[in-house]
Amino acid sequence: MPPHKSRHSKSKPSQISLPGMDAPTGPSFDMESRFVGPVAGIDEAGRGALAGPVVAAAVILHVDRLPVGINDSKILTSSKRDGLFDAIMAAAEVGIGVASHEEIDSVNILQATFLAMKRALDALPSRPIHALIDGNQRPPLDCPMTCVVKGDALCFSIAAASIIAKVHRDRLLKSLDVLHPGYNWGKNAGYGTADHLRALEVVGPSPFHRKSFAPIRKLMTQESDPIL
Repeated sequence: MPPHKSRHSKSKPSQISLPGMDAPTGPSFDMESRFVGPVAGIDEAGRGALAGPVVAAAVILHVDRLPVGINDSKILTSSKRDGLFDAIMAAAEVGIGVASHEEIDSVNILQATFLAMKRALDALPSRPIHALIDGNQRPPLDCPMTCVVKGDALCFSIAAASIIAKVHRDRLLKSLDVLHPGYNWGKNAGYGTADHLRALEVVGPSPFHRKSFAPIRKLMTQESDPIL
């Protein structure tokens, strides 16, 4: 989907850290309701993985058609996430942005995450007046924003974005698992699980591994060392 561009106001980004975040009761629409106009929640998936892209999603929810069951993607089952993915795609405005493993190696994982977030925002069908970003790091987006620590557990639109980003990325890694079997990406999504690390020791890195990440860099250095 091509990015949609429109004029909008600018303001300094802020950060929210709400009381009781260590034991949240679940996300709500409270933060979105503070604004008059569309608000996008933005979250990412795959930042800590050893292989594959980092994926971000931007979601504008509409209060009159909120899908039931939206929550932090990390506490949902795979089947529940899949069902909510379809429900969110049908009821909300969604933009998805991807930064490849090559881009991660080129600019580092933080900047690649920001790049994926920008692409997700630009891919939305309409431009939000404000963005709610999960975490405490402010991406350089051309949009007023608020960073929300543990936002996927507090804010409906960020939780929805976490579901979209994770399911989209999990499906990408399952397709890569078919092309490069042996690492069990269909199960571990490219993260450094015990089975993935064992496969790396036996098979070595694939073309989709992040060469700048320490475990991969170490393996590649060992492989390049001359045999004495």
